[in-house]
Amino acid sequence: MQPVLNPRYSLIIPVYRNAENIDELVPACRALHEALDSRLEVIFVVDGSPDDSHARLKARLPSSGLRAQLISLSRNFGSFAAIREGMLHARGEFAAVMAADLQEPPELVLDFFSRLEKGEGDIAFGVREARNDPMMSKVFSAMFWRIYRSFVQRDVPVGGVDVFAVNRAFLDRVTGFSEANSSLLALLFWMGGRRIFVPYVRRERVHGKSAWTFRKKFTYLLDSVFAFTDAPIRLLLASGILGMVLAITLGIAVLLARLLGEVDVPGYTGTMLTVLFFGGLNALGLGLVGNYAWRAYENTKHRPLSIPMMLDRFGEPSPHPKEQK
Repeated sequence: MQPVLNPRYSLIIPVYRNAENIDELVPACRALHEALDSRLEVIFVVDGSPDDSHARLKARLPSSGLRAQLISLSRNFGSFAAIREGMLHARGEFAAVMAADLQEPPELVLDFFSRLEKGEGDIAFGVREARNDPMMSKVFSAMFWRIYRSFVQRDVPVGGVDVFAVNRAFLDRVTGFSEANSSLLALLFWMGGRRIFVPYVRRERVHGKSAWTFRKKFTYLLDSVFAFTDAPIRLLLASGILGMVLAITLGIAVLLARLLGEVDVPGYTGTMLTVLFFGGLNALGLGLVGNYAWRAYENTKHRPLSIPMMLDRFGEPSPHPKEQK
């Protein structure tokens, strides 16, 4: 079937250290393309990947039968910046995000688009009912999402969210935000809208090792906390109030003991504990306030969240097929 000029569906795939998955990823996208009557465009965003993911995609896409865009960023900006870059290039009425490692079933995309087309919601989230990951990965993931739901977004499902799809109105809104050091997932939930939750079982990783390291998870959690909640400030305020109450109580006790002649010389231990406690509290306060100030300063720079260096298009139909020779 000859693809139409304007794609109805866009699929965004961030790529980082996924060279071993390319041979399976491209056919999976081709199957989606055929299931959607050739009205799909696939946008691969190579996020400064140090392997040969870009070269493999560039070699495979011309003969894949896909209508695709291949974007290469100047360096590794992070998966959420890569997803946003793909969203900026999406031309469909509906756009979905899928991981390149294929741990999320590609068929989810079809379910997303079907339900969005029916008008059931503005955004569809894939919700993990189970995951075929190592035990330690499951434990740390559960801890991560428990903290996330407690301090950032209570609406996030217990197992977290990795894949989603939006309609054009929602897509235009979310790409209008240009916050640095923020969280795309938290932003999607913050925006509200009519939500669809689609359950699935996460597959076992076949190739390679996850690039979603503990360091990246920790940075992501901090970005989410400082960008979407004042919980650290409230915690600091509560600690300060508790510390002041404790200091006043101990001060009154020491003064009474002094007046009653129970204490001849002030205790060294009590003095040091008080100094250390409030010194640590002050350092914590400076760190928390400094994080908020730094993030506010970063947003005043108005730097781009990602820098695309190369853009290749494949499978684009001619606007005048009869003129082709």
